[in-house]
Amino acid sequence: MLILSESEIQSFYSMSDAILDLEVALTYNNEGKVLNPHRTVLDFPKEEASALYMPSSIEPIGKSAVKVVTIFPHNPSVGKKTTQGVILLSDTHSGEHLACINASYLTRLRTGAVSGIATKHLAKKNASSVVVIGTGAMAEEQLQAVLEVREIKDIMLYNRTKEKAFQFEKKIAELSPRYTGSITIMDNPDEAVLRADIVICATRSITPVFQGKVLQPGAHINGVGSYLPHMQEVDEETIMRCSKIVADTMEGVKGEAGDLIIPANKGIWRFSDLHGELGELVTGKIAGRESDEEITFFKSVGIAYFDLAVAASVYDKAIKAGVGTKVKV
Repeated sequence: MLILSESEIQSFYSMSDAILDLEVALTYNNEGKVLNPHRTVLDFPKEEASALYMPSSIEPIGKSAVKVVTIFPHNPSVGKKTTQGVILLSDTHSGEHLACINASYLTRLRTGAVSGIATKHLAKKNASSVVVIGTGAMAEEQLQAVLEVREIKDIMLYNRTKEKAFQFEKKIAELSPRYTGSITIMDNPDEAVLRADIVICATRSITPVFQGKVLQPGAHINGVGSYLPHMQEVDEETIMRCSKIVADTMEGVKGEAGDLIIPANKGIWRFSDLHGELGELVTGKIAGRESDEEITFFKSVGIAYFDLAVAASVYDKAIKAGVGTKVKV
């Protein structure tokens, strides 16, 4: 079995790799060649913690995986991470367990990559400005993916704790060394959205982080921070103004995306109004952006086979490059 750390993965696997691998996986899923059972959740009430087990397999690549994520909110008090994750990769022909891979970076990378794919299909071709609302760890790969698929000249950053926005600004050169445009720290998210072609929402907010009325015609939004039914990064006006709303998976957003569940429960929007799934965009079954006036929204809550797609590719590249630690099991 091969053991791969986060730093080892970062040394040879990039955002452009992830985008390509996920486009292939989305196509396979659309062809019915992916198995993705419901995740299993174990709760540990004494610790106010939980463990999530997420299996999947992709038939054409001959690989299956189980991603295990533990969430222990009191860990920082003893110097440990709140969230920890690994991916166990297996061969579906022999049953051999091939690799145990650190999941933290890959989770952020694949989440960014699917937003990049959505942006490629839904944002204006000439989109040149982006605002990042919420500048935590998840936002890094979100911005990186947008910079991969559009020629951005103006980046705006907003975070409730302004110091975190300044810290994020320093990371941009490392994330995207080729970027030569402007970077502005914003005091007000609405002012930033008013100027933005692309809006990235990467917060854990339970209330909308900007007002939908300030969105300009032609804007595209990637919503990736809220992942529970009571969480809401975008308001009802945003939802009602969108010409096209695309989900990573219909099943996922119906169960977890408060941005859509809340307006649906109020009766002002219906899941039948959803334009479609990301895989349908990739395969051309549904249209992407059709005019420069449309406002579009991509909502992502994640699904296990995204992790498998990037983990399988990472394993193949690691074997070829001789990276990682081999152990006998």
